[in-house]
Amino acid sequence: MKIACLFPGQGSQSVGMGKDLFDNFAEAKKTFESIDKIAGRELSKLCFEGPEEELKRTINTQPTILAASLAAWQCYKIAGGPTPQFVAGHSLGEFTALVACEALSLEEAVKLVDTRSRLMESCPKGAMSAVIGLDKAVLQDACNKATSGDSVVIIANFNTREQLVISGSPDAVAKAGEIAKAAGGKVISLPVGGAFHSPLMASAASEFEKQINACSLDNAKFAVVQNVDAKASTVGSEIQAKLAKQMPSAVLWCDTIEFMLSQGVDTFVEIGPGKVLTGTVKKIDRQARIFNIFDKASLESTINSLRQTVTA
Repeated sequence: MKIACLFPGQGSQSVGMGKDLFDNFAEAKKTFESIDKIAGRELSKLCFEGPEEELKRTINTQPTILAASLAAWQCYKIAGGPTPQFVAGHSLGEFTALVACEALSLEEAVKLVDTRSRLMESCPKGAMSAVIGLDKAVLQDACNKATSGDSVVIIANFNTREQLVISGSPDAVAKAGEIAKAAGGKVISLPVGGAFHSPLMASAASEFEKQINACSLDNAKFAVVQNVDAKASTVGSEIQAKLAKQMPSAVLWCDTIEFMLSQGVDTFVEIGPGKVLTGTVKKIDRQARIFNIFDKASLESTINSLRQTVTA
């Protein structure tokens, strides 16, 4: 058995996330309290009580998902979860992955994500849409046709072979969506106010790169597969350089999963709120074993299943 631990990004949030772990495990409680102290605000209360409208704001979504995911990771470790061969996170989730592999400290991760969320929320208004069932070359052609001057749209997320996300100026995203529908794709507008992982992030990305470069990243204890190139790294300086490029770059998630599969990974454990990432894994490889950890019951079930596999 070769394991990869996956950490979710924006969109996986829900009111109540992490509360069951907080109530049942001292390590989860300690993690939430530490993050609240570093952040200087009650992110735990936002996780547990919402309200949903506040939780959905980028400035709140990103640090709360980080908190809930790291609490779940600590519970996985103390419960005896096997050390993964790889870790990866979807966009925001990459910061959780970097804490998990000890390349980034908890304090630096919280501060970076706080800055990241503020910068991304302040970016020019943009739009994003999921496009399902369309070849990426066809969708790329639609984006090219919809882009004109400063009105730009690109493929921002390559989640699976059949599930892509476009991002950019609202009018360009709408036009590309119309072309994609005419070509046979299913287009779903996403409830976001920003054009994440697009050129509209340029000013925020430039500022955030300064913050990344001011940090000190250690060598990773186990390999992290990053969004920008879907390749494994353990060297702190390499990880740092790629992290600095993440905000305006596409999320190569499908390539990330396929890379880990090519390295013999057969078991994927999503740690944090929701089941979005294990859902993408199943669409990429139906033979992969998937698990989720987001509360006490899912933690115990996952650990028991993994132990049985190890001893079989």
